[in-house]
Amino acid sequence: MNNKILFAFSLVFLMAISNASASDEIINVNINNHDFDVKLENNSATRELVNRLHDGNITIKAKEYGGFEKVGDLGFSLPKSDENVNTSPGDIVLYQSNQISLFYDSHSWSYTKIGKIQNVTSDELVNILGSGDVEIVLSLK
Repeated sequence: MNNKILFAFSLVFLMAISNASASDEIINVNINNHDFDVKLENNSATRELVNRLHDGNITIKAKEYGGFEKVGDLGFSLPKSDENVNTSPGDIVLYQSNQISLFYDSHSWSYTKIGKIQNVTSDELVNILGSGDVEIVLSLK
C-alpha cells in the first residue's frame, strides 16, 4: 500500500513540474550591452520562446517605431493569442506572430504579451534604447 501512495505522490509531483507556468520563468534581455530580467507571461508564445532559447540565444535587430517602441523580426513565428493591450515602458509583446516589440512608452494595440522587464525605470529604458536601432538579445537565465 505504501508503494502505491509513493507512486501517486511521485506522479503528482512530476505532473506539477511539467505543468509549471512560464510566468514563473525569468529570462534575460540584453539591450545595447545592458542586461535585464524579464518576467514572462504564461501563454503558448512564451512556452515556445523558452523552448527555442534552450537551443541558444535569439538576437533581434530592432528599429524605432512610432516614438514609443522598438520592433524587430524574430526570424520565426510564435503562436499568438492577441488581445487589446495597453502597453507601458518595459513591456515586451509579440506582433503579427513573428516580431518582438519592446516599449519605452505607452501604446494600445492588439498584441500577444510576452513579458515585462523587471529591473529598469522608464527614464533608464529611454536612455538605453536611444533614438536609433538597437540589438536585443534574449537568453535563458
